[in-house]
Amino acid sequence: MVKETLKRNIKDTCDTFCFDEQKVNRIQPQVEKVQGVELIFKALSDATRLKIAYALTLEEELCVCDVANIIGSTTATASHHLRLLRNMRLAKYRKEGKLVFYSLADEHVHQLVSIAMIHSNEGNKTEQV
Repeated sequence: MVKETLKRNIKDTCDTFCFDEQKVNRIQPQVEKVQGVELIFKALSDATRLKIAYALTLEEELCVCDVANIIGSTTATASHHLRLLRNMRLAKYRKEGKLVFYSLADEHVHQLVSIAMIHSNEGNKTEQV
């Protein structure tokens, strides 16, 4: 099985090592701008937090109790995940008496989650064809 995997991977690499020095010198410093961005994807890589973020794309604002019921967890678990999303600046909250309501931090987060869902669904369609 290892040999089979190696055979498949051989075709997706260059046969000769060479690079375009001009492109590398132009792009390499720009790549450093991604520092910290991986934390956004890390936060959303957790299935529970992604479900919460997706729920918040479907409804502008949700109470912690609503989120707990949507994801099938306790309010403590929902609060934990919502707090992490808030700390990552992916969600924001407001208090109304004893209730706490969460929403996505901004339109960029909404788009990020929505585009990921669209991309995932397109992958499912091509597999079915």
